[in-house]
Amino acid sequence: MLDLSATITLSTKRHTNEPMSHLLSDTARHRQIGIALVTVTTMMFAVLDTSAKWLVQSLPVLQVVCLRFLVHTVLTTIMFFPSMGSRLFVVSNPRLQLLRGLMLGLMTALNFFALQYLQLAETGAVQFSVPILIALISAWLLGERLDAKRWIAIGVGFFGVLIIIRPGSHGFHPAIFLSILNACLYAGFNLMTRRLVGSDNPVTTQLASAAVSTVLLAPFALWQWQSPEGWQSWLVLALAGLSGGLGHTASALAHRYATAAVLGPFLYQQIIYMTLGGWLVFGQIPDSAVALGACVVVLSGLYLLWREFRKTDSLILE
Repeated sequence: MLDLSATITLSTKRHTNEPMSHLLSDTARHRQIGIALVTVTTMMFAVLDTSAKWLVQSLPVLQVVCLRFLVHTVLTTIMFFPSMGSRLFVVSNPRLQLLRGLMLGLMTALNFFALQYLQLAETGAVQFSVPILIALISAWLLGERLDAKRWIAIGVGFFGVLIIIRPGSHGFHPAIFLSILNACLYAGFNLMTRRLVGSDNPVTTQLASAAVSTVLLAPFALWQWQSPEGWQSWLVLALAGLSGGLGHTASALAHRYATAAVLGPFLYQQIIYMTLGGWLVFGQIPDSAVALGACVVVLSGLYLLWREFRKTDSLILE
């Protein structure tokens, strides 16, 4: 899953001129480290989705989602408790953290359900419409003004999504709507992250969301429980949780070394790894419609990100 939470968060901080004390000095070396870490992030999320697609062919989706977050929760606690201690578990806005965790679990379930029927490249391409949806939601609910160029970029981006969906054609599958709903929820999820940036530590927020998802999904996972057959299934389950936890951790660390403006464009390399995973594991190669639609969506999203960072830079200079 495309991880824009930290990017949106830092963009908002720059927009409001809040200090970013956690960001290290802006040097070429630090930017290189940040780009390397965000590359690890995209690879880990591609591994997560590839693992999930393999698992949901034989195991109940909600069981896979729950175990993915359980491993994520355990891994984050082991990694950060020695340095943070009890501060790791301190939250200032428990209601919002609860809602964020609920949304994360729901989004992941929708994504994994869609992966039962769709190619990795298809679900990945739809996910890249998130910046477009964020711009649209910001204009609709938050009253942010969009100029004509941004509206054109939004329109072009949704045209790219239509190319991927191909309504009415033989390549259309209804499961694509699950992926679209996931993208819509994820846009709201990223906007919600703005509300938590000033109150809770990012690591605590990631842990809280994973833990909430684990607890909420546990009854459904136990109800549908199906014992994985063979060591391969257990290994892939562990890989899914590990890659998800490492992906979120690498993303948080990347944004300590470089700004969102530097890192944002590199998130889009995830489509390459997802396409590669679909080919290597499932023998699936995206057709021309998916490839063309993905290019249109990615270019539209990159343009909107560029305009956003250009706008925040000009506000800071004023």
